[in-house]
Amino acid sequence: MKKIRILLVGGGSGGHIYPLIAVAQKLHYFTSSSTRFSLDLRYFGDARDYKDLLEANKISCFHIVSSKIRRYFSIQNIFDFFKFFIAFFQSLWRVFLFMPDAVFSKGGPGSLPILFACKFFGVPIVVHESDSVPGISNLVGGKIAKKIFLSFDSSQKYFTNKNIQVVGNPVRSDLFTKNDGLAAVITEEEKNNARKQFGLNLNIPVLLILGGSQGAMVINDFVIKNIESLTKKFQVLHQIGENNFDEYKADYDFLSKTLSDEVKNNYKPFPYFDENLKEAYIAADLVLARAGAGTIFELAYFGKPAILIPLPESAGDHQAINSFEFENVGAAIDIQQENFLSHLVLIQLESIISDSEKLKSMSKAASAFYKPFSAETIASNLLFFGGLNIHPDTSPIKEAVLK
Repeated sequence: MKKIRILLVGGGSGGHIYPLIAVAQKLHYFTSSSTRFSLDLRYFGDARDYKDLLEANKISCFHIVSSKIRRYFSIQNIFDFFKFFIAFFQSLWRVFLFMPDAVFSKGGPGSLPILFACKFFGVPIVVHESDSVPGISNLVGGKIAKKIFLSFDSSQKYFTNKNIQVVGNPVRSDLFTKNDGLAAVITEEEKNNARKQFGLNLNIPVLLILGGSQGAMVINDFVIKNIESLTKKFQVLHQIGENNFDEYKADYDFLSKTLSDEVKNNYKPFPYFDENLKEAYIAADLVLARAGAGTIFELAYFGKPAILIPLPESAGDHQAINSFEFENVGAAIDIQQENFLSHLVLIQLESIISDSEKLKSMSKAASAFYKPFSAETIASNLLFFGGLNIHPDTSPIKEAVLK
């Protein structure tokens, strides 16, 4: 039995790790029933808090020192210069021992030394860029890649490599409502069942608030300052962020002494939506969130209208441009953080939720923005580069759906 070895690489944030997992799930799917091939998936890099999640998806983790390439002056650049070379020699040894058939990189801190080691050994490199403005790691990695996958059409202008394909951002299969890979079509029964899981009233609109995998202090501050106004119109599911939860919860517990039972019943704070993220999306009528590519393509998959607050410190201001692209098709309203004022946000939230036609139009535009089969296409290309005789742009699921 031939063993196919695939290496996964990406900085240790949710925006890098979750697409890796989405592709890994499809790699396992494609090879699970084969009697001729077995799959060995490994992650090199600094997995941070995601190590257990990677290993739960049958991905072995090996630590490589992480270094970051910054676009601004920082004393940390001096230390990371030396860490880069340490990581490169670590990677040479790890890659030599594993000798993967192909490597899939999501970019981010720590990815370049591993890609350079793979290039040294002639390992085919596949890169995926989630954001509308590529990070430095993917710009450099793209120059040595066999193929580049993109989420946004507008990103093509940044790459000189001609082997480019726009596939959207991979969404994890555990978020799918069905296995057909197409944008979700949520029934009233599914929405009601999801709301029941959170103990929500079936007749009051639901606002889902997300701040990315780490949470967002600006959004959290907005919620706690306007909790009474928000809960007059909405039931609120709020992801605080695990790092911020204890401090936020202490503030909320103090404030809740003065809040009515109606406010407390309509507000549900969570440190992090993990196993119940799918149900949170299904339950929601409207979403308030940051504008990371992962969030945008999850919104698109579930067909959820949104108000997006781009992170102003994002590299290359990519979240602002991500947000503009989603707004431009009619799926979202973009509010820059400097304009993130309570009265403005509350007016926008009310104007959307009170206009059923606008809500439907935004939902339809969001669904149309979704690009199906992203993870399948990347996975089949990796297997093709890894030596499996499979057409790199097709998959069993896609063929079944397109018949």
